[in-house]
Amino acid sequence: MNSETPHKATLGADLRALRKARGLTLTEIAAKLGRSVGWLSQVERDMSAPSISDLRQIAECLGVPMSMLFAHSAAPAEEQGYVVRAGSRRPMGSGEEGLIEELLSPDLTDDFEMVHSTFKPHSQMQTPANRPTQEVGYMISGRLDLTIGGRSFQVGPGDSFRIKHEPYQWSNPYDEPAVAVWVIAPPVY
Repeated sequence: MNSETPHKATLGADLRALRKARGLTLTEIAAKLGRSVGWLSQVERDMSAPSISDLRQIAECLGVPMSMLFAHSAAPAEEQGYVVRAGSRRPMGSGEEGLIEELLSPDLTDDFEMVHSTFKPHSQMQTPANRPTQEVGYMISGRLDLTIGGRSFQVGPGDSFRIKHEPYQWSNPYDEPAVAVWVIAPPVY
């Protein structure tokens, strides 16, 4: 074990962080998977490799897209847990609503996550979200229409906003993409 890299970005570390962020125990997840607590513990400690079927079930239990569990970049050892290069960001979600998200945080082991979000022109969130999170967004470019807790806002470059345990919805009815950086606590991806 390399003591110089205390937060090495691994599949096991991310699974453990996601499980804990959702308040789930090893026993609860293992029961849902039909696997032993020992096996799941070994997966979280990177001592056992889950199959594709296992990963699909784990992603479903944790409420994350399966792509999130695959995309661990091969960063140089001295950068793991510290630096995420622009070309090595982990993609998240399906992008089907017109939202392309990439993880800016080196891993999911912190109390928060940072996400780079690109909202395609003429796209919108189909169903309002209401997550038990606190989120802050900072607009880099483009414009978004937001509804947060029943209030409507338009935000553009340099603007920031907060969503705190409230229902929200976004849309980009404009002709250019909108780009924002989000900080979300606790991690949801």
